[in-house]
Amino acid sequence: MKKVITYGTFDLLHNGHINILKRAKALGDYLIVGVTSEDYDYSRGKLNVSQSLLERIENVKKTGYADEIIVEEYFGQKVGDIQKYNIDTFVIGSDWYGKFDYLKEYCDVVYLERTKGISSTELRNKKNSILKLGIVGSGRIAGRFVLEARYVSGINVESVFGRNIEHAEQFAKKFQLNSYFDNYDKFLDEVDAVYVATPHLTHYEYAKRAILAKKHVLCEKPIVLHKEQAVELFELAKKNNVILQEAIKTAYAPAFCKLVNIAKSGLIGEIKDISATFTKLIADKSLREFNKNMGGGSCSELASYPLCAIVKLLGSNYKNVNFSYIMDKETDVDIYAKINIEYEKSMATATVGIGVKKEGDLVVAGTKGYIYVPAPWWKTEYFEIRFEDLSKTQKVFVKFDGDGLRYELSEFLKAINSDNPSYKLSDCESVAIIDIIEKFKEKTK
Repeated sequence: MKKVITYGTFDLLHNGHINILKRAKALGDYLIVGVTSEDYDYSRGKLNVSQSLLERIENVKKTGYADEIIVEEYFGQKVGDIQKYNIDTFVIGSDWYGKFDYLKEYCDVVYLERTKGISSTELRNKKNSILKLGIVGSGRIAGRFVLEARYVSGINVESVFGRNIEHAEQFAKKFQLNSYFDNYDKFLDEVDAVYVATPHLTHYEYAKRAILAKKHVLCEKPIVLHKEQAVELFELAKKNNVILQEAIKTAYAPAFCKLVNIAKSGLIGEIKDISATFTKLIADKSLREFNKNMGGGSCSELASYPLCAIVKLLGSNYKNVNFSYIMDKETDVDIYAKINIEYEKSMATATVGIGVKKEGDLVVAGTKGYIYVPAPWWKTEYFEIRFEDLSKTQKVFVKFDGDGLRYELSEFLKAINSDNPSYKLSDCESVAIIDIIEKFKEKTK
């Protein structure tokens, strides 16, 4: 008897899951299905799983394809299961191509092409239906986003839009998307929501058109470069009953959220000063980051992150802001900048750079102690709460999975399902960040 095994979360069971089970069953005589436990899903960074383990097992059972169902509880269990059950063939979707080649030592490994175009089944209701997401743009971050989306239950990346149809086609084929377009209106007809991952100056147009088409929008930072446009888009989103969310991934990361809560709790006293730095060296000056006509420069590229920390902790009602910066003579963009912000009872400094490197840490100073986050603080997973008495130092560890984009996407889905924008980065906070960036751009014209 030929035995086949496959694994999955199987949350919100859809035809993609069913097709995998059907095709896996056809490869042998006996199919074992491993359903992941809640703890294992959490440990591997799988977010927004909405159904319990028992519900998911029952849904797999109802398909009629599984001869036996087991629970996957930890990383590495597959090796033991394959030997324990004398498995001949391991089957998984092609989204994970190559990742499970290590199992070839124990059995055949088959990657099945994913099902394009996820649809509902009778096992789901309208509230928990799969969100069909389209990507606007096919650049570097768009590719990372597709990979991260695999870890968010309830979302399927369906389509991509690009002005260059050949690039869009290549992107769709690479990531096995259902469709690709160079016509934005036709693209919008195919999806429920969009992720805008194009250059800064195009965000306003794409976001506005999507909102008017009543599509939810997750837009890369900075959402726009003008405060007036930001206010308009958020008001337009409310009018059209859709979610507009800015994709500053740090704002949604678990450890950063915990840091904000601790700092605001009074544990370190009143917050009096914040110092946040984010720099990265970009050698190729032909890239967008060095193109002044495309909104390039260290401030527009990176300032959203440190300003997010400052605004989340000290608010948006600052008294004064001033800037110091170094311009690149060749490209006329800022390659290093300091943003100094004065509040009624506190102060803050955001430091950014694309041509100057500095330690990328975050320090939140209070009247009783301070919080120190080592570089790269924007991918926060560890920080220390320090006091005058060093014996009272507290170390905080919170897992940060992957590239972090899954957290903003997870929060986006929660906001859509609850009809409430996320508190983790409010409209007012996004507008305040854009306001400071715009002031800097005006200063450096």
